[in-house]
Amino acid sequence: MLIHTIDTFPLFYRLPAAYGDANGIKSYRTTYLIRITTDTGIEGWGECVDWLPTLQKGFQERIIPYLTGKPVVERRKLVQTLKKWHSRSATAVSMALTEILAKSSGLSVCDLWGGKYRDKVPVYASFQSYSREPDWHKHSLEAIRGAVTDGFNKIKIKIGGKSITEDQRHVLSVQNLLQGKVSLALDANQSYDVAAALQWKTLLEKWPNLMWLEEPLQIKYIAEYIALRDRLFVPLAGGENNKMASDFIPLLSQHALDFITPDPLHITGIDEFRETLSLARKFGIRAAPHAYDGALTRLYALFAQACLEPWSKMETEMIEPVEWDAMDNPFNRLISVQPSNGEVAIPYGIGIGIEIDLDMLAFYQWDGSSYG
Repeated sequence: MLIHTIDTFPLFYRLPAAYGDANGIKSYRTTYLIRITTDTGIEGWGECVDWLPTLQKGFQERIIPYLTGKPVVERRKLVQTLKKWHSRSATAVSMALTEILAKSSGLSVCDLWGGKYRDKVPVYASFQSYSREPDWHKHSLEAIRGAVTDGFNKIKIKIGGKSITEDQRHVLSVQNLLQGKVSLALDANQSYDVAAALQWKTLLEKWPNLMWLEEPLQIKYIAEYIALRDRLFVPLAGGENNKMASDFIPLLSQHALDFITPDPLHITGIDEFRETLSLARKFGIRAAPHAYDGALTRLYALFAQACLEPWSKMETEMIEPVEWDAMDNPFNRLISVQPSNGEVAIPYGIGIGIEIDLDMLAFYQWDGSSYG
């Protein structure tokens, strides 16, 4: 079974109201889907996110010519080669070839991986808290209220982009809204040092609904994470930008974190992503996948969590939640899987078990113009 054709679908959406985090304000959302078809007519879909001109040029001029005619069963070898050129592109190819192998065997992706431990996986609503409006905190509260009304019982909000005082006022307002009934994670996007992070200590340690504090420091500062973990008695999380399972070994072996947050889009290939989750289990550390960009990528993160052994015997705490983008992003609807009461039911059927919305692909296709 050989790779016959590869179609690409660069998608672009200009946000009517910009939003963001400590890394800056976003004025658009993009994603890049590929469809690989074999000489036997089997299709598989993959996804990556990066600067669209880079992806389009890379696929058209190098990746597609290289992959055409290659055996699908050499999936891992092909991904390792692409990793040297562009790791995020390799991830998209990894997904597509995984689905093709599942379909050719008459299996779902989860069955190809050995079967599910569970039919539903919890998700948390993830917010980009900041906007350009002076009353950004008001808009943030309205969005959170809507998510809670929709049934989410776990949310994540951003800190680190405003002063600590302003961020704390915002978080106190959020906690007043949640009334301890909804779990909360805070993500600082590596904005602080240890001294700044410790300014949150008094507040954080009195909130029983706090899930974790995510990336308060640059993730490379392992000794500082260890020192912070010794002084701040709340769970610490991080690692979304790590590219390989081995990148997590220093964090895991030194118990610098309570949660790792690997992202399928950043780790090179879906197999490497699954290996990262399994590695965390070996060290007794929890794994809550980061999956902010990309509906198909998030689906693969859900598949992986469904197939991951439980971290606990507690009935309601057996598996960690996956991130769910709760912001304005039409690409969340490219697939029909949506949460209900804070959980996502894993699709049945061969391959990924659902169809990509081709009409949306056509409607949001990037026209090749400059953006930024």
